[in-house]
Amino acid sequence: MPDATIAQPRRSLALPRVNTSAVVMTLYLLFLMLPIYWLVNMSLKTNSEILGGFSLWPQEPTLRNYRVILTDASWYMGYVNSLIYVCMNTVLSVVVALPAAYAFSRYRFMGDKHLFFWLLTNRMAPPAVFALPFFQLYSSVGLFDTHIAVALAHCLFNVPLAVWILEGFMRGVPKEIDETAYIDGYSFPRFFVKIFMPLIASGIGVAAFFCFMFSWVELLLSRTLTSVNAKPIAATMTRTVSASGLDWGVLAAAGVLTIVPGALVIYFVRNYIAKGFALGRV
Repeated sequence: MPDATIAQPRRSLALPRVNTSAVVMTLYLLFLMLPIYWLVNMSLKTNSEILGGFSLWPQEPTLRNYRVILTDASWYMGYVNSLIYVCMNTVLSVVVALPAAYAFSRYRFMGDKHLFFWLLTNRMAPPAVFALPFFQLYSSVGLFDTHIAVALAHCLFNVPLAVWILEGFMRGVPKEIDETAYIDGYSFPRFFVKIFMPLIASGIGVAAFFCFMFSWVELLLSRTLTSVNAKPIAATMTRTVSASGLDWGVLAAAGVLTIVPGALVIYFVRNYIAKGFALGRV
């Protein structure tokens, strides 16, 4: 019998496919994280090492820069002052925006669209436009260099933003829920707190997040309206300038600690933010 030949399967020489999306996303994340890594890298170096040359990591790591911030009252009080007026502003903005957004989403009245657009124009204006009027007003009424002064000033920008975000969420809630609650004997405050607010919890989280972040990173008004007692961390960071130059290490450590509150807020409201981008007006 002739020899039977068994066909051997041909081996494929094709290279494994590369997930292009994963590569692009990895490069993008590395690009975003590079400034943060470099900031942390500088915060662990001495000034002589920072100015001495280029290095990807600290040759002699030190925590001296962080100790300066955590032991110097003028430094850590800057963080305390910033957190006080930022939290005050976030609460005030959301509390004021909730009934306003409800009115815009449920009722129609003369000039409602014009009023809504006027609110948004306040958000579009640069803070420098209002710095001098706020300074003169608060100096006259005795609110200069107080936490409430900065919190109220930031409300001018955060309330319109919160109203705009919350109105989009409230418009997505059927009006029949309101009517059913009234038929069941709910008063408006009880209905709003017990029923309506849980339905728009994602919107409240998103609005609070944006109010917090704007107030946290805003510099001009917070510096203009404070001097000593309520000086924020952004103003305190200018103390690194001296006759000998900039204290780069302390400045980098202050920058690292400034990122922490925003990162914590993002971590705790990340689910609300995701729902806001999917369902709301953001």
